[in-house]
Amino acid sequence: MTQNHEFNETITVALSGASGMPYGLKLIETLISLNHQVFVLVSSAARVVLDTESDVKLSGNEEKATEQLSSLFNAKPNQVKAFGKDNWFSPVASGSAAPKKMIVCPCSAGTVSAISHGASDNLLERAADVVIKEKGQLMLVVRETPLSAIHLENMHKLAQLGVTIMPAAPGFYHNPSSIDDLVNFMVARILDHLSIEHTLAKRWGYGC
Repeated sequence: MTQNHEFNETITVALSGASGMPYGLKLIETLISLNHQVFVLVSSAARVVLDTESDVKLSGNEEKATEQLSSLFNAKPNQVKAFGKDNWFSPVASGSAAPKKMIVCPCSAGTVSAISHGASDNLLERAADVVIKEKGQLMLVVRETPLSAIHLENMHKLAQLGVTIMPAAPGFYHNPSSIDDLVNFMVARILDHLSIEHTLAKRWGYGC
């Protein structure tokens, strides 16, 4: 993949149709603020949940969605790019061009199932399949409760392939006083696993 040297890294962030959009939006915002380029994939269900949880009415048109996200996060030119679910010519669809790091946040149980079975019925699923086959870093921030045996079996299968399963389960040892504190906690853990320095949340034993 050709690296855009204006930015530190190119990272794919996918939003699926689970509750927990504040996590995904904060992740994108933080990556942009830390000078990373972000490829954004949004499922049809995710756009509905975005509207419900964050009042973000994201267009299904790639160019319009890119403009919306760029404006929302005050991104530099070409720093954020949205790709439609059927854009098979986008970089994330091919192992020769896709970023090596991808986070699905939030990740629905249905998306976990599709990825674990290699369905690749849309660009999000194909992008995840590419990261797995290219032995990159795939992280699924699963938001579902309770978890059935089917969910657990699918997650176990992916974990054995090296996929990081990170349930959206923030801790409380940092004495959170707002929803933002809980969101920041989860995004901080994601960034930790991406080896990206940040100051989003206090660490255990360091003033918490």
